[in-house]
Amino acid sequence: MSEKVEGNLYKAEPAGSSHTDTSAGVIDNVDVGNPDWTEAEETAIRRKFDFTIVPMVTILYMCCAIDRANIGNAKIEGMTAELDLVGYRYNIVLSIFFIVYLSVEVPSNVILKRFGPRFYMPFLVFSFGLVSLCTAFVQSYPGLAVTRAVLGIFEGGAMPATAFFLSCYYKKSELFFRMSIFISSSSLANSFGGLLATALSKVPAWGTSSSVIKTWRNIFFFEGLLTMIIALSFIYFMPQSPGSWKYLTPRQQYIAAERMRRENDANPKEKVTWAHVRQAIFNVHTNVCAWCFFCTNSAVQGLGAFVPTILQEFGWTSTRAQLSSVPPYLVACVLTIALGYASDRTNRRGVFMLGAVVFSSTGYAILRFSDNTEAKYAAVFLSCIGVFAASSGFLSWGINNTGSPAVAAVAGGYMVAIGSVGGVLSTWTYLSTDSPKFHIGHSINFSLQLFCFCLAAFGLAHCTYENKIREQGKRDNRLHGLSEDEIRALGHRHPDFRYME
Repeated sequence: MSEKVEGNLYKAEPAGSSHTDTSAGVIDNVDVGNPDWTEAEETAIRRKFDFTIVPMVTILYMCCAIDRANIGNAKIEGMTAELDLVGYRYNIVLSIFFIVYLSVEVPSNVILKRFGPRFYMPFLVFSFGLVSLCTAFVQSYPGLAVTRAVLGIFEGGAMPATAFFLSCYYKKSELFFRMSIFISSSSLANSFGGLLATALSKVPAWGTSSSVIKTWRNIFFFEGLLTMIIALSFIYFMPQSPGSWKYLTPRQQYIAAERMRRENDANPKEKVTWAHVRQAIFNVHTNVCAWCFFCTNSAVQGLGAFVPTILQEFGWTSTRAQLSSVPPYLVACVLTIALGYASDRTNRRGVFMLGAVVFSSTGYAILRFSDNTEAKYAAVFLSCIGVFAASSGFLSWGINNTGSPAVAAVAGGYMVAIGSVGGVLSTWTYLSTDSPKFHIGHSINFSLQLFCFCLAAFGLAHCTYENKIREQGKRDNRLHGLSEDEIRALGHRHPDFRYME
């Protein structure tokens, strides 16, 4: 350990080489006084992050979710007929997006680690807002396919970037609650997107005679324009790092940076190497969380793209289907945040993940085997609650157990990339040939939730077992014959590292 608490004072313990001169209370040659700090000082900094950084990234990711899912709203507002999306064309367009999306996630996080978030994250958001706006002018199926591919390039980096960004500002025991807020913005975006799509589709036709903007085109244009404006405004406020944010005093900057360095016992400015890539990808727990996220994200993306269609197949009008998609997402948003808060308060992950997956498994079982419309609509609530809550939890759990910021950057991108393979699968789970009951799609998602439950249970057992044998000193042999730098580079394999259970 590199930090201990005496009373309400956080004190440093010797931890080998240090990247900050904590003994003198100096950071970047600025004297910040006592190198130790009180719990009240740390709480004040955390609260400042809670009311500034978390809302910023939540709004940015909400824009991402709206611009990604608005194609599902546009589909039932005339896009299918106008662009001749016959047969499997709609599914192909969705697949193109996710294939590109997953291919850029790890490289995007490496770029983020190299250049920092202040300009890079708003650049991503502005770019996919611009692509969404341009989609309003698409005139054919090939044109839609191209715009969705370009959208995937910029949106692919948004989720892993946000997850890694938050992990640089919050400790392990603080991360899930904050991550649940930004993930829940996706469900909020889906609910808000339904209301917004309903309103925008009613905007009277406008534009030129050669390019008339109406119905579904209004959805893409105005949502993309709003995203671009938000991204530009956030460049001024976005921090580059905890130790350099201009809205903190020099002492607060020192504490914000040092508390993270002491927890990770690693250099936050360390560049990503192939050793970090291997350490992330070959971590058993990273893979458990990645494939659990694959299962839940397949359902999340399927809900975003097909819930309006599923509800419309109940015999409802397009307007009723759009509006009825709102309540399940709102409930999922609230309960996802509540689950994150409870998990951070108890410093536990696995048991909460298992509980969330029980909700989604039950929901998809009802959707698959019930013929009652009211029961199936209630099942949409259960499915949304489970998959949104579990998605944020698995990402947080995986990042918590990486061992260093550099490995966390790779692991975050890797987990989201694997999860995005689930996004590709989701585009083929609900086919027009399977309507109106969509037995195949519901069966696939039900099976994935059952597999996710079993895998999460294994992940919890693995963490518990590793922590137990490390307490008994049975991993101490990993230190034999290693230099101080090699010991530091062990990360999650270090005998003193403890997995969050």
